[in-house]
Amino acid sequence: QVQVVESGGGLVQAGGSLRLSCAASGRTFSTYAMGWFRQAPGKEREFVAAISWSSSTISYADSVKGRFTISRDSAKNSVYLQMNSLKPEDTAVYYCAARQGRDYSTVGNDYNYWGQGTQVTVSS
Repeated sequence: QVQVVESGGGLVQAGGSLRLSCAASGRTFSTYAMGWFRQAPGKEREFVAAISWSSSTISYADSVKGRFTISRDSAKNSVYLQMNSLKPEDTAVYYCAARQGRDYSTVGNDYNYWGQGTQVTVSS
């Protein structure tokens, strides 16, 4: 069993930055791929970024490529999402998810454990 808890959301002006953190429990964190997803009001959940267990492979949604950076620190059982040049359309609840298996996935249903989400609001 893995539990994940997100933090770091908040209100920021367009063009600003935020860093989301995701703390995961469990001794086997290093063997899990991790992903970030988001859901805006009235919209379906969408993929944002994902990272393999070893950080050797990373994927980003086209909408955030070049602005967001995902990273992980296995010593701290944590994964991060650095978000720069934020836009109002980035406003959403951001979720961290853990996937059994070392390869990442861009599909939410492939993830086994989810956090409760953290709100990110970008004002124009």
